[in-house]
Amino acid sequence: QVQLVESGGGLVQAGGSLRLSCAASGRTFSDYAMGWFRQAPGKEREFVATINWSGGRTYYADSVKGRFTISRDNAKNTLYLQMNSLKPEDTAVYYCAAARRAVAGTGTHDYDYWGQGTQVTVSS
Repeated sequence: QVQLVESGGGLVQAGGSLRLSCAASGRTFSDYAMGWFRQAPGKEREFVATINWSGGRTYYADSVKGRFTISRDNAKNTLYLQMNSLKPEDTAVYYCAAARRAVAGTGTHDYDYWGQGTQVTVSS
């Protein structure tokens, strides 16, 4: 089992940037593909980005492509999400997730472990 703890959320103005971190513990971090999801009030949890075990392959939702960057540091057991050019519609609770496989997809069912989430609020 792996434990995930997100940090780095907060309040930012539109056009600003934030970097989210997800610290993993409990198992070998590089055994897992990782992903970021988000959930706005009244909406379903949606895919944001995913990265394979080595960091060599990434995939993004169209809504964040070109603005967000997912990365990982396996030596530090940490996943990151750099968010630039933030928009009010990016406001949500952001969750990191781990999948017990080298590459994971875009569905919530593809992931086995979840963090508790961190709030990101973008003001207009």
